[in-house]
Amino acid sequence: MGLREDALEYHSKQPPGKWEITPTKPCLTQRDLSLAYTPGVAEPCLEIQKNPEDAYTYTTKGNLVAVITNGTAVLGLGNIGALAGKPVMEGKALLFKRFADIDAIDLEVNTEDPELFIQIVKLLEPTFGGVNLEDIKAPECFYIEETLKKQMNIPVFHDDQHGTAIISGAALLNALELVDKKISEVKIVFSGAGAAAIATAKFYVLLGAKRENIIMCDTHGVIYQGREEGMNPYKQEFAAKTKARTLAEALVDADVFVGLSGPNTVTKEMVKKMAKSPIIFAMANPNPEIPYPDAKAARPDALVATGRSDFPNQVNNVLGFPFIFRGALDVRATQINEAMKVAAAKALAALAKEDVPDSVVKAYGLESLHFGPDYLIPKPLDPRVLLWEAPAVAQAAMETGVARVKLDLNKYREQLEARLGKSREMMRIIINKARANPKRIVLAEGEHEKMIRAAYQLVFERIAKPILLGDAQKIRERAQQLQINLNGIDVIDPRTDARRERYAQRLYELRCRKGVALNEAHELITRPNYFAAIMVEMGDADGMIAGLGFHYPEGLRPILQIIKTRPDCKTIAGAYLVTVKNRVLLFADATVNVETDAEKLAEIAILTARLAKDFNIEPRIAMLSYSDFGSVRHARTERVRQAVEIVRQRAPELIIDGEMQADTALIPEILNGGYPFNRLKEPANVLIFPNLESGNISYKLVQCLANAEVIGPILIGTRKPAYVLQRYHEVKDIVNLAAMAVVEAQKLEGAVK
Repeated sequence: MGLREDALEYHSKQPPGKWEITPTKPCLTQRDLSLAYTPGVAEPCLEIQKNPEDAYTYTTKGNLVAVITNGTAVLGLGNIGALAGKPVMEGKALLFKRFADIDAIDLEVNTEDPELFIQIVKLLEPTFGGVNLEDIKAPECFYIEETLKKQMNIPVFHDDQHGTAIISGAALLNALELVDKKISEVKIVFSGAGAAAIATAKFYVLLGAKRENIIMCDTHGVIYQGREEGMNPYKQEFAAKTKARTLAEALVDADVFVGLSGPNTVTKEMVKKMAKSPIIFAMANPNPEIPYPDAKAARPDALVATGRSDFPNQVNNVLGFPFIFRGALDVRATQINEAMKVAAAKALAALAKEDVPDSVVKAYGLESLHFGPDYLIPKPLDPRVLLWEAPAVAQAAMETGVARVKLDLNKYREQLEARLGKSREMMRIIINKARANPKRIVLAEGEHEKMIRAAYQLVFERIAKPILLGDAQKIRERAQQLQINLNGIDVIDPRTDARRERYAQRLYELRCRKGVALNEAHELITRPNYFAAIMVEMGDADGMIAGLGFHYPEGLRPILQIIKTRPDCKTIAGAYLVTVKNRVLLFADATVNVETDAEKLAEIAILTARLAKDFNIEPRIAMLSYSDFGSVRHARTERVRQAVEIVRQRAPELIIDGEMQADTALIPEILNGGYPFNRLKEPANVLIFPNLESGNISYKLVQCLANAEVIGPILIGTRKPAYVLQRYHEVKDIVNLAAMAVVEAQKLEGAVK
């Protein structure tokens, strides 16, 4: 099927449209009903009557945005009417939720009378925390927004004007840096004089451009001083003192072209006459003023951006409005002012210079992404935009006095991270603990791009003191290619390091009775995973991460042979932190022990309970089986029952029960309804599987079928922190496990002290 058929099918699938309303509170019992509606609902009503600000406490107002249009300028479709514009507004509501966890309701107002439109929107103020005006034609859109901003005490934002301005402004700042030009000196030519073009020109002036260096063109040609045809007060503001009368004439020696008009209005010949290293933002959608390939062919030295996703540097408004409103709503801003818009642009420009997560690179089918001519602004699917842009907007709102709530920005970033998923919230607990006292974590396979990037992030976020193992020259060359600074990162080559002889001798001492000769020890120690394990064993590093270049058993072997188990147990196991719909669980063992006996199961349960406490989880342990409390008599179920008794003897403080089936452990109606004698009373959050086969299958099924977020495998039971990666793991997985290693090393240091 073509795009048209796909789009129609996408929108018409049941239920029609793109969003639905889902309750956030239970309404299952008579008591629930009495709290949700009458008589209980009267109480918050009375509180809001006494203090209107309490609406933000007791209702959805603080997270609710109205997406409002009259359908007079819908995308590139023109004045198609309010009803026909509804799919676009629903799409906007979807994007608010997807990117910033903001609830949005689309409202299509069937009037072209600006005064009536203003009156309708103004009367909706009690309902919403903010208003996103959309697809309203110029020049009425300017008047409507200006009037509503004066009359309303909540943020009003016309995205068609300001969204493009902010996103392209971020791209402009970075493009000018790359071509070494000053914004105050460049000549900027606009094609288009509608809402987006005029707002963008104004915004560039805010960023430092000189108004006298801007030339704007519309369908009548250059907007020059003294022109009368097709003018209005908003165009008049950019009437230039120039002899140029056509777009072609205006582009001669221009440094920057900004296209917000229509397709194919710029030719190769026109581009060739621009200044050295021109910046070309051809943003008409879906077909730009000049096609990307044509612009690059005419001027290979050009930095080019479009509105299309199939070429580099897409200027996409979704990089702006969700995050701008997120920051504005969270400080209860009375408006979105110029400082907040500038802060958003500068945050995006700064983020583009940071290392890009693997998940983002993969989402766009690319090999890599680095700041440069083909990557001026972040990609819309980059989850970090929320963490950079919303706090910048919130901070600007507080600094300029339009915020009604003051936020601790560090805590606010953590709250935003929680919106990205429960697993990120849980890892923030570990990362904060790690930052309190960073430890030396050696990253084997240090020549690997992912290890280099992870090391940089560990330093940047102050989580650990990373050590990269590998050829120093190769690591430095690769880091340079990745535009990564190695400051704060130790680089060690196992083949030439002065400790090599001593490490080989130590390896021989540990393995000489296991068939390893001295010459073999010398050969093994040149392997990064063995070198790393000896470093940790001898105290020259506090923890290690390995496994990117090996199958899991091969990566695990040096840890088992050299670091070994804790003094108080004989078992090493692998656990996963699994989050599903804000529910947090730990699965073990899922990576190490193919078969277990009662003793091993008991140790795995105790070790996993300790891990749970690292995440500030109070463990409730279910020992799983295919039997519920003796319903099946078999050696396998008996082994699980025995493990429960061993745990109770060794760690009587732990809440544990079993054997039980998985649904019994997780569904309170089954747990307490069928087995009221159980010791858990509440659903389990630590699940101990009877063998590796069941554990491994279970976590992968949940990951694939329930879209669970998974962190791990986290090795538990080792004498010192050591973790083995899966070969497909990304940089964020390495960083997460390194943070876990730091926290474990901190605990060991505390035990020694």
